[in-house]
Amino acid sequence: MPSKVYSAAVVGLDAQVIEVETDASYGLRHFEIVGLPDKSVQESKERVGAAIKSAGFQSPHNQPIRVLVSLAPADLKKEGSFYDLPIALGFLLSSKQINFNPLGRIFVGELSLDGKLRPVKGILAIALAVKEKGFKEIILPWPNAPEAALIKGIKAIGVGNLKETIDYLTGQKTISPFEINTEAFIKENNYPMDLAWIKGQEYGKRALEIAAAGSHNLLMQGPPGTGKTLLAKAIPSIMPALSFEESLEVSKIYSVAGLLPKEKPLMDARPFRSPHHTTSEVALIGGGNPPRPGEITLAHRGVLFLDEFPEFHRDVLESLRQPLEEGQITILRAKNALSLPARFTLVAASNPCPCGYFGDPERKCTCSNSQIQMYKRKLSGPLIDRIDIFINVPQIKYEKLTAPDDENSSAKIKNAVEEARKIQRTRFLSQVQGTNRGFTNAEMIIPQIKKYCQIDSKSDTILRKYVDSGKLSSRGYHKVLKIARTIADLDNSENILFDHLSEALMYRTRG
Repeated sequence: MPSKVYSAAVVGLDAQVIEVETDASYGLRHFEIVGLPDKSVQESKERVGAAIKSAGFQSPHNQPIRVLVSLAPADLKKEGSFYDLPIALGFLLSSKQINFNPLGRIFVGELSLDGKLRPVKGILAIALAVKEKGFKEIILPWPNAPEAALIKGIKAIGVGNLKETIDYLTGQKTISPFEINTEAFIKENNYPMDLAWIKGQEYGKRALEIAAAGSHNLLMQGPPGTGKTLLAKAIPSIMPALSFEESLEVSKIYSVAGLLPKEKPLMDARPFRSPHHTTSEVALIGGGNPPRPGEITLAHRGVLFLDEFPEFHRDVLESLRQPLEEGQITILRAKNALSLPARFTLVAASNPCPCGYFGDPERKCTCSNSQIQMYKRKLSGPLIDRIDIFINVPQIKYEKLTAPDDENSSAKIKNAVEEARKIQRTRFLSQVQGTNRGFTNAEMIIPQIKKYCQIDSKSDTILRKYVDSGKLSSRGYHKVLKIARTIADLDNSENILFDHLSEALMYRTRG
């Protein structure tokens, strides 16, 4: 008699319910899985057979029985080890060795040969999807239970092995749903870098404050050893804390990628990703077959730091154009089409030339003009135009190196950044369907710029000169207004003043 239990497949960052239909009938011994299974799913029949035997039931490999397992929908490719547990339960149900009601339940888990359940990745995405489909319970390996318990309105039943699962389903054992206190995971983070430890570089610290307050992209340029990397590593310490909705959003990405910490199923700190300059295009933007999230998606709602910016391959850097503009990446393949979130703050660091000392008043540059021009051409105009803030990070003198720590610690600057973010949330709250989706000044579209970035006649005159002289493109014009709006928010000013616009223009000037 055919049986039907339910499981789930992760597609991109979302999940889809899978019907696991099993038919067991006497005949020549045979076990087949259909429905576009990959190699890991096909191999599950061996794991399932051994696990069923270890649990004390009759294995399909030890009796004359024909087993057919269908994973529906049949046109969706199935991969991974999600289906071991539902296939085993489907066979036991179809062969009438056990009896339980599978309706309203989702089964996920990998089986070892002795019947133990191993954790799988992507549980948070699965829990969100099954709740939307109206399922009330998810039965899964107990290490994954805290992750599923983050989603309210669904029972997360953590089990250790196949026998325990069967005992629970048949009423021989009671297992309480896993409960979790999310507040225990959201706490103040201890960051490895504090702005107070960085000597001098007040100009750079101010730029970091503005970038963090409005989620603006930043490019730092200067000789080697001046503190560009230290400044970049300090930016997470001044960024506002994630809201619970943002934490779930980020945790879902890391769950699918298999990077969610085992001891903490909820990401409470903004991501900081720093890929090496030899990173490939697929690793940075995502892709593969099936498509997987890349570094820009892992940096969603956080920071993507690209050190040695011009040393990245040109095609890798050019692939950043669309994500920087749209906040997402659309990956198209012959059999897959996937949109992944990529709303990150880009922080890049670069030397002015290959030797690093072009324009340095103390050390002589050893590069030829052609080498310098070739180095600069690695960064195309369209890519550079998508960066909001440009700063130079110069060498600092001995007196500043040995001076006491700066009074403007990360905690102090973070308070100012959070106040500016609160102003932005209030401003945009009514335009994002009554919910806080992390909307910032950098995400403003043209109608919002016209509404919230009004300037006086004096500011209008200086902006006209910059645009008409070709120093600002149309995109650059809008970016200056966004930066000026952020500076005004940091000053708790309702209007953009001339000083705010002048400072914003200063950050758009490249040496």
